[in-house]
Amino acid sequence: MKNLFKNIAIGILVFILLSSIFSYFWTEEGKMNAPQKVSLSELAFKVKNNEIKNITVSDVNIKAITQDDKILTTTKESGVSIVETLKNFGVSDENLTKVHIEIKTPSDWLILAGMILPSLLSLGLIILFFVWMNKQAQKGVGQAFSFGKVNLKISTPKEKITFKDVAGLEEVKQELNEVVEFLKSPKKFLDLGAKIPRGVLLMGPPGSGKTLLARAVAGEANVPFFHISGAEFVELFVGVGASRVRDVFATAKRAAPSILFVDEIDAVGRERGAGLGGGNDEREQTLNQILVEMDGFERDTNVIVMAATNRPDVLDQALLRPGRFDRRIYLDLPDLNEREEILKIHCRNKVMAKEVNLRRVAERTPGFSGADLANLVNEAAILAARKNKKEINQTEFFEAIEKVILGPERKHRFISEKEKNIIAYHEAGHALVAYHSPEVDPVQKISIISRGQAGGYTLKIPLEDRRLATKKQFLAELVVLMGGYVAEKVYMGDVSTGASNDLKEASELARRLVMQYGMSDNLGPISFGKSEDLIFLGREITTEKNYSEKTAIEIDNEVKRLIDEATKKAEKIIKENKKQIEILTKTLLEKEVLEKEEFEKLMEENKKNDISETSQIKNSIARKQNK
Repeated sequence: MKNLFKNIAIGILVFILLSSIFSYFWTEEGKMNAPQKVSLSELAFKVKNNEIKNITVSDVNIKAITQDDKILTTTKESGVSIVETLKNFGVSDENLTKVHIEIKTPSDWLILAGMILPSLLSLGLIILFFVWMNKQAQKGVGQAFSFGKVNLKISTPKEKITFKDVAGLEEVKQELNEVVEFLKSPKKFLDLGAKIPRGVLLMGPPGSGKTLLARAVAGEANVPFFHISGAEFVELFVGVGASRVRDVFATAKRAAPSILFVDEIDAVGRERGAGLGGGNDEREQTLNQILVEMDGFERDTNVIVMAATNRPDVLDQALLRPGRFDRRIYLDLPDLNEREEILKIHCRNKVMAKEVNLRRVAERTPGFSGADLANLVNEAAILAARKNKKEINQTEFFEAIEKVILGPERKHRFISEKEKNIIAYHEAGHALVAYHSPEVDPVQKISIISRGQAGGYTLKIPLEDRRLATKKQFLAELVVLMGGYVAEKVYMGDVSTGASNDLKEASELARRLVMQYGMSDNLGPISFGKSEDLIFLGREITTEKNYSEKTAIEIDNEVKRLIDEATKKAEKIIKENKKQIEILTKTLLEKEVLEKEEFEKLMEENKKNDISETSQIKNSIARKQNK
C-alpha cells in the first residue's frame, strides 16, 4: 500500500510537469511578452484610433497586437463574429480594413485529445487499481505457500565473537573447538575413520553462557552459521512446525558444511506423550521431524546441529541418543578465578578507579552467572554515574552486589524506634551466632537498612568455592538461621514476623537433611520420596510418597528435633555472649551498617560479659521505647 501511494504521487507529478510543458509550447504566450487583459470596449476604441494592427480570434478568445507590439487579450460573446462585435461598438468598415484579422480554429487532433484524455486518465487509474489488487492477491497466495517457511538468520561479521571473548570454560571451548576444526579441515579426522558429530547440546543454568559460546563458534568457524529459536517452529496450525523444520535443514544443507544453532530447544524437544494434546499435536509432529532430519535415512550431510537448553531433564530421550546429539556439554557456574576473568571482560570499556580490586568483587559473588556479573558491572557504572563520579570505585561494586542480591536501599522508609530495635537485635543474633560457629561462612556485612522486602540483612560469603557441603556445615547453618529468632525472644521478650523467612529456610533445610541427604541419626542414610515431573507444566509439582505413615511421623519428629537442637544452641551462644550482642546492637543502632573488619574488631574487644553495662544498655533502650 505504501509503494502504491508513492507510485501514484510520482505519476501525478509527472503528469503535471508534462502538462505544463505542453501548455507552454502550445500557446504563444510563452514566446512573447506577457499579455495585457482589456475590455471589449477598450479594444474597439483602440481599433477606431488605428492603434491595433493585428487581431487573432480563437473561439471566444481575442488577442490583439498594437502598433508598438504590445499584446492585448479579451473575450467576446460566443456565436458572434469579431467583425459584427466590433461594429456593435461603433467601429467603421474603414477602421476594420486597416486591421489584419485572423480566425484560428483548433486542430482536430487537439479536439480529439481534449475529449479522450480525461477518459484515458480515468481508465489508467482504474487499470492501476486492478494491477495493485492483483499484486496483493499474488502476495497473499505467496504467503499461503510460504507459511511453512521460517526466517532463518545467519551470523554476520560485525557480530563476530571468538573464544578469546569467553572467560573460563576451557574444557567446553576445547570440545567446541574440535567441532570447528572438523569443519575447517575434516581430512585429518576422516583419514582416521572419525565421523563428523551430528549434534552438540549445550546444557547449563540460565546466564551460564550457552548462547555466547554459540556466537563464539560462529566467530571461529569459517562456515555459514545459522541460528534460530526453538519457539519459531511452533504454530497454531498442525504441520507448520514440521514444514519449517524441513525448510531450515534444507537451507543449512544447501550451504554445507555449515552449523545450525537452535536456541531454547526445549520449546519443541520436550518428552512426547506427556502433554495434553496426545500424539498428534503440533509440537510432537515438529519434534518427530527434527528427529528424522538429524538422523534419518539421509546420513551423508555436513550440517552440525548445535542446541542450547537449561532444562535437559524435560528433553525427549530419542533426541538425546547418540547419532543425534553426540556431544552433551554441561556449562557450570563460574568459579572464583573465572568470575574474576569475566569481570575483567565486562570492565574493558568502563572507566575504573585504580584501587578497584576485581578479585574482591569475585570473592563476594559466589553463585553468580556470567549474565549476573555483566549486570553487576552495569549496575556499578549506573551507581557511579548517579553520584556524578568520573570513575567507578570499589564501593560502587560492593553496593551493586547488595542491590542485585537484595534490591535497592530504602533509607527513607519510616521505621519506628521499637521496630528498629527488633531488627538490630535480630541481625545481631545472626551475626553473633555466625561469628561463634566456625563451620559457617564468615560475616562480610551487617545492615539494618531496609533493602527490598528485607528489614535488614547479615551478608555471609564463603572464602572459597565449594561443590560439597557436610553435615556439620548444614547443622551450623541451622543454628545461624535460628539466631535472629532467639535474639528477639531473649532480649525483646517476644518474637516478630521478621523471623518468618528464617524459619521457612530452616524448616526446608532440616527436611532436606532428613529426606534428601540421609543425614539423620535416627532414620539413617535413606532418601525418602520420589520426584515426578509433569512435563507439560514445565516444573516439578508432585512427589511420590514411597514411605509409610509411620515413617512420615518419624520424619516430622526428626525435622522438629533438628530445629529444636539448633534453637537451643543458638540460645546458648547468645546468652553466653551478652556483652557482645548488646554492644553490637548498640553500634548497629548508631551506624546502621557494619563491615567485616569493624564487626570482627568489635567482637574481639568485647569477649567478656559485663552484666552492669548490659543492664544499662537494656534500660536505655527501654526508656527510648517508653518515650
